[in-house]
Amino acid sequence: MKNIKKVAFIGNYLPRQCGIATFTTDLCESFALINPSVQCFAIPITDIEEGYQYPQRVRFEIKEQDIDTYKAAADFLNLNDVDIVCLQHEYGIFGGKAGGYILSLLRNQKMPLITTLHTILKNPNVHQRHVMDELLAISDYVVVMSQKGAEILRSIYKTPQDKVRLIPHGIPDVPFIDPSFYKDQYGVEGKTVLLTFGLLAPNKGIEVVLRSLPDVIKNHPNVVYLVAGVTHPNLLRHEGEKYRLSLQRLADELGVKGHVIFHNKFVSIEELEELIALADIYITPYLEETQITSGTLAYSFGAGNAVISTPFWHAQELLADGMGILVPFRDSDSIAQAITRLIRNEVERHAMRKNAYLLGREMTWNKVAQQYGNLFEEARQKRPSVMQKKISMRPLNEQPLILPDIKLDHFLRMTDSIGIFHHAQHNVPNFAEGYCTDDNSRALILTVLLENLGTINSLRLNNLASRFLGFVRYAWDAKAARFRNFLTFQRKWVEGDFSEDSHGRAVWALGTCMGRSKNEGFSQMAAEIFEQALTPVSSFSSPRAWAFALIGAYEYQQRFPGDRFARNSLEVLATKLMKLYDENSSAEWKWFEPVLSYCNAKIPRALIVSGRCLVNEKMLRSGIDSLNWLTAVQTSSRGHFQPVGSDKIFERGCSKPVFDQQPIEAYSTISACLEAYLTTKDKHWYNEAEKAFHWFLGANDLGIPLYEPANGGCYDGLHVDRVNRNQGAESTIAFLLSLYQMTNITNIIESFKEPILE
Repeated sequence: MKNIKKVAFIGNYLPRQCGIATFTTDLCESFALINPSVQCFAIPITDIEEGYQYPQRVRFEIKEQDIDTYKAAADFLNLNDVDIVCLQHEYGIFGGKAGGYILSLLRNQKMPLITTLHTILKNPNVHQRHVMDELLAISDYVVVMSQKGAEILRSIYKTPQDKVRLIPHGIPDVPFIDPSFYKDQYGVEGKTVLLTFGLLAPNKGIEVVLRSLPDVIKNHPNVVYLVAGVTHPNLLRHEGEKYRLSLQRLADELGVKGHVIFHNKFVSIEELEELIALADIYITPYLEETQITSGTLAYSFGAGNAVISTPFWHAQELLADGMGILVPFRDSDSIAQAITRLIRNEVERHAMRKNAYLLGREMTWNKVAQQYGNLFEEARQKRPSVMQKKISMRPLNEQPLILPDIKLDHFLRMTDSIGIFHHAQHNVPNFAEGYCTDDNSRALILTVLLENLGTINSLRLNNLASRFLGFVRYAWDAKAARFRNFLTFQRKWVEGDFSEDSHGRAVWALGTCMGRSKNEGFSQMAAEIFEQALTPVSSFSSPRAWAFALIGAYEYQQRFPGDRFARNSLEVLATKLMKLYDENSSAEWKWFEPVLSYCNAKIPRALIVSGRCLVNEKMLRSGIDSLNWLTAVQTSSRGHFQPVGSDKIFERGCSKPVFDQQPIEAYSTISACLEAYLTTKDKHWYNEAEKAFHWFLGANDLGIPLYEPANGGCYDGLHVDRVNRNQGAESTIAFLLSLYQMTNITNIIESFKEPILE
């Protein structure tokens, strides 16, 4: 190739077990083989902390949930003068909402971009549409593997026709041989072999084929159904072998165990070729129409299998004009009839095999790689690489906030097998003060949110979350329908100690756990008491308890929007807050009570999310107005964050108490302002959140940092002349939640040119 010396392939890469990894590896290796003068290297996306034993072809590794590695990858590409980047795009393999982190790489690379689209959604959600629109705009060309994909790009995404190229899914170049050739090696000689291969997951429809077997076996007892492939790694991590075991139980119930083989192995390409060759009939029983491409279908078809498939988009095209048999979705009877037809009609089966094989010669990896090479040349000529990257010089007020790393050293020190201790003496847990539900609820929220951030070991976070959830569950007094709050170090509850605010925080934690936790067991355990715990909150008198519970109900609603009980509770509590605001607010005092006490900004935040969820403009506007008033009250004459002090209550008409300032106020303000930012897209709110975060780092009345960088802890408050050197649970969690919030919003901003609604 005259104009191309270096090509980078971005996507998953073997030995990671997934279809994208296989595709990227095959394309990269095939292209390198026919272009020995071109330096080819891979940049894989790694989804596990321990990583993979990648081959030498891999030059740079992106950590799926670490946005900084995406930016570093762009610098690596630019520094190494790469001529072409070939990206394999699938929403689920990249970090951020709808895989948006990849955009931070693509915006900063300076060479032409060819993007292969492995998923093209006809009805994307707002996040997916945003990512796809920008991806299409950045890409010089996009490759689709079916006419249906090109059609959706034109009709839904309005992509110019000359930007789209149709290149088929590559396949190995294998000889056309009789299925009996390899059968003895796998112990199926003399059998009629039905085959399905690929990573096992519930959307593959294996159970539909199993249900077809009793009818087939009645007349053809020598039939065996071979299912080759391991369970999808993501499914395996979260559910183990639940799906495979359910299939085995189903085979037993149907009385076909002797006719079903599970080859539980991620097979090499050589073994895969043998398995495809020995199959008499290949079956793809996928359950959904909207699959734009299937590597397993392409491989089996191109190798000369007779194919039975459900009519998902790729299959409709590939098997048209009698090249295979299409059967309805989830229709075992139709599959049984199709299998029986092909077994009985040997002439039809062999004609189908031969025609598929001949057509497949245009799909071999050698020819596919040649087509990619031609497209690389075309893109290079159309847009030569910029020789020098433009350096953006920005003033300080436009530079992004530099955030400390999330460190959990002190958080872990404060936690034992029961939960997190309430107080500390300096940075040592104070056993005498025991534990409280307030702090364990906050800790549960933190660990669930950090798991979604993806930058900390998920097993460690799961172990921590299980302790905090267990504590909250243990705190529930079913007879009183209340949460107990204080537990002594001797594991005894302080009798009669029910707090409305701690109850509200527990509801908030349970709602967050159900709405965001990836651990289904945690969600189920939280669900056991969530409804019971939410029910009495409407009878409480504390507006902060209402606010905490509202945020919990909102988090729950994000995952279960159809739950009418939760929505009704949200509406009732939000209406109570609105009533308070209407009764107490004035032009000079836009607040819900005649006093400002503690954790103030949580109330406007609750009204903002409620107004957004209920599509209630008055609630939303009241939340924004009250937060705007509060941030003005909390700004010092010198312009830095100055929360209401806790040494006395701030009453209307009196002077604001300045000390003691608490970390919980900074966190509450940060979370409320970022909620307003996501809702309004007004940069003012991001600036207010940043101002409150700087309070932790020393932008406060004393100019003293409260954050302890050595252990990730936070001092308990700011006195008139010094900091409180104790690092209790509330303060440390408040800082860590604030750091999570700022890190998360930074990732959202990096993923999308402007933030979008949650």
